[in-house]
Amino acid sequence: MPNLDLLVTFLEIHRSGSLTAAAARRGLTQPAVSGQLAKLEQELGVQLFVRSRSGVTPTRSGDDLAARVGPHLDQLTAELTTTPAPTGVVRIGGPSEFMAARLVPTLAPLTTRGLRLHISLGLTEDLLADLQNDRLDLVLSTIRPRHKGIVATTFADEEFVLVGPPPLARTIDPARLAADPVRALAHLPLVAYAETLPIIRRYWRTEFGHKPPNPTAMIVPDLRAVLAAVIAGAGISALPRYIAEPALTSGSVELLHQARVGPLNTSFLATRTNALTIPAIALVHDHLMARSGALGSL
Repeated sequence: MPNLDLLVTFLEIHRSGSLTAAAARRGLTQPAVSGQLAKLEQELGVQLFVRSRSGVTPTRSGDDLAARVGPHLDQLTAELTTTPAPTGVVRIGGPSEFMAARLVPTLAPLTTRGLRLHISLGLTEDLLADLQNDRLDLVLSTIRPRHKGIVATTFADEEFVLVGPPPLARTIDPARLAADPVRALAHLPLVAYAETLPIIRRYWRTEFGHKPPNPTAMIVPDLRAVLAAVIAGAGISALPRYIAEPALTSGSVELLHQARVGPLNTSFLATRTNALTIPAIALVHDHLMARSGALGSL
């Protein structure tokens, strides 16, 4: 029978999809968590996870073990926890699109436990400044924070896809797209989130090794509005898959280019140093990290 401590660590890795996140939740270093996982795999004689740049993916043996031990460990934890659930206000900031689509629904169950959540929406740099100045407690950051007094944990990967309305998609020459994608797409106007074309430039640089030469038809600082403009025929854009997926499924936009490896942007869950000693903030942080794997590749 494996050591209970090893099983608890294993379950944290399985639920968070990340050794780093599991280490933060367990209060251990990442090497310590890696060592515990290696010891458990050695004791059981099976591989429990496949490691990659974006985290870890459970093997069938890993999923089977989580299904067997998870309910029992959860029940044991509940029975041993005699302190009341933390209460108070936790202030959380993040980009409006992701907060609305993913984080707010994920956070909603916490309100039944006595917590009050104040949500702020905005640009990452502004939100990190508010975090640093104690106006926020947690921030979902689209960049790795390097601010003094702020610590961050890898949260999720955001995949970008290049989409356009069917009429514009039909103007692309497939042979030219395969041979010279920059030229094949150059006649199509862009709908962008900002004048610097942040997501679009990242897609072109990652996939084509080139800046987009396309004209810009519209700039609108909300990714949901960018998608609406694309659907209406204003142009094409690179968008997070979680934003574009419903329109792709319905056929109102089409995938214009099949990326070899989808361009990614890593998001981070940031807080102030020592903020996790406050029970209410720690509860929200742990709740989000435990579900970051379930949110998948965004």
